[in-house]
Amino acid sequence: MLSLLVWSLVIVLVINILMFVVAFKQQSDKLTDISYAVSFFGLGLFLLIEAKQFSYFSLIGFFMVAVWAIRIGSFLLYRVLKVGFDRRFDDIRNNFWRFGKFWVAQALTAWLLLLPYAFSVRRHHQFYILSLIGLIIWLIGLVIEAIADIQKCRFHNLLVNKNKWIDSGIWHYSRHPNYFGEIAVWLGLYLYLEPNLNLVEKLIGLVSPVFISILLLFISGVPPLEKAADARWGKDKAYQTYKKTTSLIVPFPKKG
Repeated sequence: MLSLLVWSLVIVLVINILMFVVAFKQQSDKLTDISYAVSFFGLGLFLLIEAKQFSYFSLIGFFMVAVWAIRIGSFLLYRVLKVGFDRRFDDIRNNFWRFGKFWVAQALTAWLLLLPYAFSVRRHHQFYILSLIGLIIWLIGLVIEAIADIQKCRFHNLLVNKNKWIDSGIWHYSRHPNYFGEIAVWLGLYLYLEPNLNLVEKLIGLVSPVFISILLLFISGVPPLEKAADARWGKDKAYQTYKKTTSLIVPFPKKG
């Protein structure tokens, strides 16, 4: 198992380093997000093949990883091709080491999130009730994340919405529904796999949903977006009302 984990890490690092070299040389943002999706799809496929047992359970697990990767990779690629750049990298794109750190962090993220799947591939698989619950949570997360991304993209494509915040569709009930969907996807995958892991693997595998939750809620997801929104609309009374009455993450009916 240790060698499998090591090889998994090597694979995602190689994918990201190769794409980083091209992106840095061309000073382009077009490969950044697609490499994230490719990391998951490529590592998931490697683990499936390495398992040497194509049970329906392991195939469904790969399907969960692959469908999410294709969906988010396609959307992010469409978005960056439309805009032409990613503002996150404006200050680091021309700095080899700072830009490179992002790609390494991206590779490590993919490796950590797929730890439960890596643990499960060589196990004898059985389908438990918790696996079904996990599959349902994964599907709900995938649908919510996809709907949120599409709705926000369409909203910002309308000139009439320029310099406005989105308060329609699923965004009417959550300020960050896409992040709720993302967290649900990885929690769902973990719960799907969990019954077939031993105690140590279950505990280590928890890193996946816990890590993505911490990352989105406290580090690179919600905080910078909330800060930017406050700087842009913080003095607007309508925005203050929106913020007070709208759930941060989980889609809920408006407060008050």
